[in-house]
Amino acid sequence: MVTGASRGIGRGIALRLAREGAIVAVHYRGDAFAAAETLAEIREQGGHAFGIQAELESAEGAQTLFAGFDAGLAGFGAVRGLDILVNNAGVSGSARIDEVTPELFDRIFNVNARSLLFVAQLGLRRMREGGRIINVSSAATRIAYPESVVYSMSKGAVDTFTLALAKEVGPRSITVNAVAPGFVETDMNLAKRRTPEAAAQLAGWSVFGRLGRTRDIADIVAFLASDDSRWITGQCIDASGGSRL
Repeated sequence: MVTGASRGIGRGIALRLAREGAIVAVHYRGDAFAAAETLAEIREQGGHAFGIQAELESAEGAQTLFAGFDAGLAGFGAVRGLDILVNNAGVSGSARIDEVTPELFDRIFNVNARSLLFVAQLGLRRMREGGRIINVSSAATRIAYPESVVYSMSKGAVDTFTLALAKEVGPRSITVNAVAPGFVETDMNLAKRRTPEAAAQLAGWSVFGRLGRTRDIADIVAFLASDDSRWITGQCIDASGGSRL
């Protein structure tokens, strides 16, 4: 399962895992057209996938998500179970501390932190021994980013959750890791790179002098989802292209 898989990093991850042979549950919030495009691309490449619509901001979101997961998996005649969970769904919101409202705080934390916990809780009830959980964090936990203070806080919660959960599920041979991208060419940061000058400034954060691509992140997630990563758990992998070293 990949949450937030209709566009951007989530779509890249879903496509990569499908190429590795996984049946991919493609979660989306409301953009059914984008989700359909992701599913079509997976199937065109010979992969298998199904879509799930769920609003993770709501308290019932995780239950809706897994009701769709169970139904979708049954449609493939597959045994009920989960091998890989990628918690990618997230929302942003630019606001300095004097601009933060309770509504903004609740929205960001509801999606980026609370829903992640309850999605993992329900996912673990279905996960087989030796499963993989990969949480998408952010380089904003390492680099001071006061322009989006609440977003940074929510991703800090993802990192500490990753540590605690890794120890909790270690006896089941389940690994739990996080991946922390920097600026990646997605819709989420489109407003920050509308001009060539703005895009160049963001690219300059990386030692490679370019913005990240969804493939850059998806390849790391694929490694963490594979057996090759079996001795790595409780870690946050910086995937920012050496941003602000």
